[in-house]
Formats: sequence, structure tokens, C-alpha cells
Amino acid sequence: MLIVGGGYTGLSAARETAAAGLTTCVLEAGSIGTGCSGRNGGQVAYSLKPSFAKLRSLYGAERAFAICREGFESLDYLRALCRELDCDWRECGCFFGAHSPRHFERMAHEARHQPAGLEQRISVVPKAEQREEIGSEFYHGGCVYHDDASLDPMRLLLGLLDRARRAGAAVSEGCAAQAIRRTRDGFEVSTSRGTVQARKILIATNGYSGPLSAWHRRRVIPIGSYQIATEPLGKERVLSLIPRGRNIVDSRRVVVYFRPSLDGERIIFGGRAALGERDPLACVPRLRAMLAQIFPELRNVELHYAWVGWVAYTFDTLPHMGCRDGIYHCMGYCGQGVPLAPYFGMKIGRRMAGMQQADTALDGLVFPTRPYYFGTPWFLAPAVWANRMLDRLGI
Repeated sequence: MLIVGGGYTGLSAARETAAAGLTTCVLEAGSIGTGCSGRNGGQVAYSLKPSFAKLRSLYGAERAFAICREGFESLDYLRALCRELDCDWRECGCFFGAHSPRHFERMAHEARHQPAGLEQRISVVPKAEQREEIGSEFYHGGCVYHDDASLDPMRLLLGLLDRARRAGAAVSEGCAAQAIRRTRDGFEVSTSRGTVQARKILIATNGYSGPLSAWHRRRVIPIGSYQIATEPLGKERVLSLIPRGRNIVDSRRVVVYFRPSLDGERIIFGGRAALGERDPLACVPRLRAMLAQIFPELRNVELHYAWVGWVAYTFDTLPHMGCRDGIYHCMGYCGQGVPLAPYFGMKIGRRMAGMQQADTALDGLVFPTRPYYFGTPWFLAPAVWANRMLDRLGI
């Protein structure tokens, strides 16, 4: 078994195939943790983008319900995994801020009318009570999702690495896969450090998918997720801004997300600050301005860290796993890889090993692309600009 990509997906799959007694090798182009698995915001929530109503219109009520249940299964799997791994799992909840009064009305209605069997523990917070959740007047009320959590993303990744190695998988860092050729018995893969033979291959590169497979590259849209960490503000000041220590996200199309650092001393703030910019320092002024919109008193605080990781969106905003021409894939988490990637990585690993309990409700879904898209998202800039305008108008 050859697995390309040493993030949450690849390492979770490697653990399953190696534990099943199959010779397993993971190729990681950089160092473990330099991709988005080590550079995300560490926020954990129910994580499938399309609503039940949207999925029902596409696939019918039964399939839609089963797909939504996969989102809850991924949370349960991650929660159990974090009991085994030391990754600072905290069930802190999340405040989902409404960017406009219209957004608040919609959010409150949806919270009070959840589909049967897919309920989450949600409290509606009107603007008059908002200060109990966030020390800001920026939002128009919101909702608290009580079962959301946070973790240390790098510790989760290193825990998955340890599990894969203890199961018998070999992990090669600084070893980029460069070309795949079919052979009589499987595949031959050229790498930056030589040639590897494999009977089965999994592409688990997500937001870092490149020219290795043009078919997969055409189906994922790489989007940078940029983050900053403030100087130490002191626990008292951080609690004055985020009194319950929750994750915070909001209802804008161009999202922001933030939370206290695990030691409670800083605020870690992230969002879609740029398009294609690979230097995180170039995005610091915009991130600072986004932070100051919500907390004007932080306008002049020092920022000690900045980083970026690449997530992968899909055209139907669903993750996809499967096999095409003998090459397996598992990718497209749409910014929700923390809960989804370990779970679906486990599932695809079991499928490659021919094990039980490998099926999912997403099996067999068409993995869509668009005409004239070959991996460079030329359409992203106008789409983000339009969404920013809609956000400014509160639509």
C-alpha cells in the first residue's frame, strides 16, 4: 500500500492498512505538520456543509439523512480517538455570531426547527444577552453550539503518526511523489528519492493536490486559510473578550473563526484573508483589520505568529472518497478536515485492506468538476469579491 500525503487522512488510512498486516508506506512531500493538518484552527464541529434540505432535494430523504449522520459519526470517532491521544481535547462549545439581524432570524429559526434525528444542542442568544458570550457589539446575537470542541491540531497529527508507525507503517518525509505509472502488478511511482512499487495507491493530498493526478486536481479547489496569534494578553483580558472560552465563528460568507489559545493567554484568529498568497506575513494587515472590526480594543496589540494552510473545497461542498482506475482517493473536506479527515481516512484505509465497516453514505456520489477548471481556481477572486460585497450589505 502506498499512501501519498502524511496528513490526517493519510496517517489514519495507513494505520488501518498496516494493522491489517499489509506493507504500508506513506510519502510526505515536506515534513510532518507543514500541511494544513498541522496548521489549522483546531476547531471541531458538525462538519458537512450542505443542509439536510439541500441533500434531500438531491438524493432523497433516506440518503440525505444517512449522509448527515456521517457528520455525527465523524465527531464521535474523533472524540473517542482523542481519549486515546493527548491532544488537548476541550468541549468548550462554539458561539455562532449573526452578521446581520436577518442572519439572526434565520439562525434562530433553524435552531428551533432541526430535522428529527439530526438535532444538535443549540441555544439561541439574542443580542441583548450577547455579552455573556463575546465582549463585542459586532454581532446581532447568535447561537451557541454546546457540543463543539477544540484541540491542538499538531498533537492530533503526531498522535496519528505514532499510531500508524506502531501499527507497522513506514512514513517517509521529504519524499514527494512525482509520477505514477501502471504496471502489470499495480503501480510504479517516481519520487524525489527514487522509485516505489505498489499494488494499491491512495491519494490523500487534499488542499495540496498537484500535477501527480490531473483527474483529482480538477475536482478540488485549494483555498488558503490564514491565521494569526496575538501577543500574550493575560487570561483575564482574554476572558473579558471571550467569557466562556468558546470557539467563535460567524455567518459571513467570507468566514472568520477565532478562539483563546490553549493556555488562555492569546487569541488565535483566522479567516480567508487572501487568494493564493503563500506568504502568511503578507496577510497580517488584513487579518489585523478583521480582528479589530470585532474587537476594536485589540487594534494595536502585537501579533507574534502568522501561518497559512491549504484546505480543499469541492464543487458540491461534500467530501469524496472512492477509487478510479485503481487509484484510491479521499479528500475535499471544505475547511472541516479536523473532524472529517481522521474518520474518512480510517474508512478508506479499511476499504483498501478489504475490511468490514468500510462503507459510508457518501459512497458512489459523483465527484464533480467544472469545464475549463484544471486546478487553478481562476473563478475564485470574483466569487470572493462578490461574497464580500454581500457580507457588507448584510445579505
